[in-house]
Amino acid sequence: MLSRARLCEGGPVNQDWEDRVAAAWATFDDYAEADAADFRAVIDALVAELPADSPLGPFEQACAWDSTGHSDKAVPLYREALAKGLSGYKGRRARIQLSSSLRNIGQAQEGVKLLTPELDAPSDELDDAVRATLALCLSSLGRDREGLALVLGALAPHLPRYRRSMANYARALVAPEG
Repeated sequence: MLSRARLCEGGPVNQDWEDRVAAAWATFDDYAEADAADFRAVIDALVAELPADSPLGPFEQACAWDSTGHSDKAVPLYREALAKGLSGYKGRRARIQLSSSLRNIGQAQEGVKLLTPELDAPSDELDDAVRATLALCLSSLGRDREGLALVLGALAPHLPRYRRSMANYARALVAPEG
């Protein structure tokens, strides 16, 4: 079954194109699993309108493959989008999603290498997604304590109570013993 997908925003090509991409992603849940190829065709048609060197094309296609259960096909497209210069918010999203896809295809260590620098990136609404995805990659590598520490650290600020305790517990999970 197709899972709910977040909008894979494009960059400032033009507002009409952006609106049509948003509209396509808004219909994602209307497609049954058997219709995944039809959804990807909608995205491919929008991508065909972009210049060949646009990083938005491979990014949108990667999102479509990923959202329809094909991490293996998404990985090279995320890489292409980043190589073509996808940066900023969308670049960060691509790194998060690429790391998740790498984990799904058994390359969690590469996902860790890609996401670890994001912990020191300027803060934005994707911080928790970085930590959650990195935690999954770490867990796949048998580094569950580090992953749990990241998740607790991300959760702590959202708690109405126990923020300090949870933040302290998160730090203690990875503190050197001694």
